[in-house]
Amino acid sequence: MRIIVTSATIDEWMPAYLQIDTLYTSESKRMKVIFHQSGVGMLATAVSLTKMIAEEKPDLVIQVGIAGCFDGSMTLGKVVCVKEESLGDLGVQEDGKWKDIFDLKLEKSSYPPYEKRRLPNPWLAEYNLLKLPEVLATTINEITTTEERKQQLTRKYEAVTESMEGAALHYVCRNFNVPFIQIRAVSNYIGERDKSKWELKAAIENCNQTLLRYLDKLYKLS
Repeated sequence: MRIIVTSATIDEWMPAYLQIDTLYTSESKRMKVIFHQSGVGMLATAVSLTKMIAEEKPDLVIQVGIAGCFDGSMTLGKVVCVKEESLGDLGVQEDGKWKDIFDLKLEKSSYPPYEKRRLPNPWLAEYNLLKLPEVLATTINEITTTEERKQQLTRKYEAVTESMEGAALHYVCRNFNVPFIQIRAVSNYIGERDKSKWELKAAIENCNQTLLRYLDKLYKLS
């Protein structure tokens, strides 16, 4: 089984990379894990991940990383997986309302790879091996910092988490029919820009420990 572990930055998977058993990286074993830095944002991720899929022909892509959270009751450091993605800033702000590409009739709501304006993960039932909490997410180019924008995104997309790469993973893998799972750890609440209140270290550690447990379970099942 060939697996790509991808994140925007190497910091988001480096702890697991340093701990991982060599049996996952040896070509002679039944499971091969390739670590991939996609770059920050949807454009970089879409291009680099498409190239990796074409070259490596993986059986599974695992995107890991940190995420902001719209739900103030969720504990910082908590690890979740994303069941559906939405595009949170592809459109126009007009007359005090946020209109996305579907509202603008620039894209059909269920034209592949979309389903009802979203990018769901059809393989989640099979690959959520650790039974992680499943959440709705949105992907943005500009990090949300205002209460007005926060309310727009939560009302329209019911998003729990926000990242800058998630939708690219869903879009590319759905197009190439490659199974995937997106695993995120909550590092901060949306709108909070005081980084002393963030839990970056705990989020990265929790995400990587989850990744190691996930790979171990996958190896046993392969």
